[in-house]
Amino acid sequence: MSKKVIRTAQAPAPVGPYNQAIATSGQMLFLAGQIPLDPQTGKIVGEDIMAQTRQVMTNIEAILSEAGASWSDVVKTSVFLSDLANFNPMNQVYAEYFAEDTAPARACVEVSRLPKDVLVEIECIAVIDG
Repeated sequence: MSKKVIRTAQAPAPVGPYNQAIATSGQMLFLAGQIPLDPQTGKIVGEDIMAQTRQVMTNIEAILSEAGASWSDVVKTSVFLSDLANFNPMNQVYAEYFAEDTAPARACVEVSRLPKDVLVEIECIAVIDG
């Protein structure tokens, strides 16, 4: 897979560990939104946004791995928060998985409610060698 970070001073700079755009070639992998569920018990993991974000990222990593992909193959994420006040602590955990200079493009929005009343849901798109 080839991946090129696209940046321009003619658009606003990112305000976190993501980039304006990513150009790619290869096979596309679309991951469904993940919430902080333990895959063994089906129970919600974590009471706070940081613990829940960490579990979401663990779930995403397991799916990426099964598909033969890794974090470096992720080109776009969408983050859904039940409260934008949780943006900074979510971002702190998110940044553990993506280096700012090569991070995927991202959208982050507040929603009125998430499944099982969790605090965060994240979906992503990865591109891998086909």
